[in-house]
Amino acid sequence: MSGELHVVLGAGPAGTTLATHLVDGGRRVRVVSRSGEAAVPGAERVAADLTDPEQATAALAGATVVHHCANVPYAQQVEVMPRMQRAVLAATAAAGARLVVLDTLYPYGPTGGAVMTEETPWRAVGAKGRMRADLDAAYLDAHRHGRVSVVMGRSADFFGPGVFNSSLGGTVFPAALTGGTALALGDIDLPHSYSYLPDVAAGLALLGDHPEAAGRVWHLPAAPAPTTREVHRAIERLVGRPLAVDVLDSPRPWGPFDAAFMREYAELFYQYLEPQVMDSTAFETRFAVRPTPLREALASTVDWFRAVLAPAG
Repeated sequence: MSGELHVVLGAGPAGTTLATHLVDGGRRVRVVSRSGEAAVPGAERVAADLTDPEQATAALAGATVVHHCANVPYAQQVEVMPRMQRAVLAATAAAGARLVVLDTLYPYGPTGGAVMTEETPWRAVGAKGRMRADLDAAYLDAHRHGRVSVVMGRSADFFGPGVFNSSLGGTVFPAALTGGTALALGDIDLPHSYSYLPDVAAGLALLGDHPEAAGRVWHLPAAPAPTTREVHRAIERLVGRPLAVDVLDSPRPWGPFDAAFMREYAELFYQYLEPQVMDSTAFETRFAVRPTPLREALASTVDWFRAVLAPAG
């Protein structure tokens, strides 16, 4: 297994965390990003535009497993992500590799608060959610027709070391540590699933190691859904100070999230106006794993942000 080449697409928090996990496990790893500047010690770095079929094919050459963690800004997703999918599928097929796709809960759309399992119907109502559902249908179709072995791992909202751009990222942990104001969305007294990024990475690695699990969607491990207020209280206990929170009941501009971003995000705001609960029992049972307990995951994240925010010297 050590001779296999795992190619990780994307050098954001998910791709970087996964690549680090694979390297730490003794795997041969290549990280592909537009800049080629991914900082993962022990991994090969390659620059490529993954919407370009020729560049994608060259970047994936020799792969045994391809982990697709690449993403694009919200404003570009509907136009760019289908082109990226076509190039990545063709390149993975040319390499004779297996494809593991990091996915979101967007295809389900509003559920009225029903718990989401892998059997939940796909009823996305916005352009981004419908696009994600179309991509997922195309992935499953490629697998069903024998073009590429594909498996998808769905995650709830990320948090963890290295995660800034999420609802529990750079707008919450730094504020908790410095006494600033944190951002929260929607109704913070509703249960809301959050995924600890190291658990997501470990789950994707497992899917890459088990070709027999392909051809379907899996929910990656997530701890039982707390309310966002309960998460805030747990963070307060960890940092030893109260957390000031600005709660947005609608998608209006806030801090680094300008009007243009919020316009793009508005169609997904429903996730914070109804219970958003992802059940990962199927994955946990099949692979005999458990998610990191929430308090432990939050403590590790607080420690990481504390180190990042510490004055140099």
